[in-house]
Amino acid sequence: MTTEAARPAGTVATRQGPSALGDDLRRFWELAFVLAITEFKLRYFGSFLGYFWTLMRPLMLFGVLYFVFTQVVRFGDGVAYYPLYLLMAVVLWTYFSEVVIQSVRCLVNRERLIRKIRFPRMVVPLSVALTSAFTLGTNLLALFAFLLASGITPRLSWLELPVLLAVLIAFATGVAMLLSALFVRFRDIEPISQVGLQLLFYGSPVIYVIAQLPDSVERFMAASPIAAVITEMRYALIDPAAPTAADALGGGVLVLIPLGIAAAVFALGLWVFNREAPFIAENL
Repeated sequence: MTTEAARPAGTVATRQGPSALGDDLRRFWELAFVLAITEFKLRYFGSFLGYFWTLMRPLMLFGVLYFVFTQVVRFGDGVAYYPLYLLMAVVLWTYFSEVVIQSVRCLVNRERLIRKIRFPRMVVPLSVALTSAFTLGTNLLALFAFLLASGITPRLSWLELPVLLAVLIAFATGVAMLLSALFVRFRDIEPISQVGLQLLFYGSPVIYVIAQLPDSVERFMAASPIAAVITEMRYALIDPAAPTAADALGGGVLVLIPLGIAAAVFALGLWVFNREAPFIAENL
């Protein structure tokens, strides 16, 4: 394996280090899946409950939020299937927040590996998104079990699920690429991302449905890819009488706004990471 040499002081930066994607896409995906599976296994290695923690974390958060916002604040009054909606929103938000939190330091945490071995650098943040996607898949199985137990029967709108998940995963992966690359140079990214997550949580319809907001606020908030996915998921999986993402935005064409934001974030993350990839080892 080839070691990575640091650039001598005073020389001009050139693209000498490994690229983001490498030259062999098959090897790239194999490395990404190996890292993701390894991380998924190690995350719960040695714990008594093991993989059961993948279900326990969102369920415990769901339990706390359900008690507070149905027994104390009562956000769920008048909302059909509110417990199922809250569980679904918590599952989706847990995936996104986990990707953001884990991606910020993912390159720094693998500093020794990155300095010693030449491999496509994109493998690292992508493995973070894949690891969280494994957890998301497990949690979605639990969600569907709750849906069926609650008397909700499958319908054609359930076929929207793969598309909605693809939008959410693309958006989260774009954020992961962007934050991981920027954190190598700017360590302020971590506290900024933490504050941003808190703001985005309360600005997304996780504990409330977007229809409870004033119309002007509703349309603005629905432009977020997360809000649009959660709102459309409620309609597609849980309640066919609920407003769709297009209804919340004020028109079907306006759905292109959250889709465009997700695509733009992914493209920006890819561009920034590809630009920084050759210099990651020397900047760590």
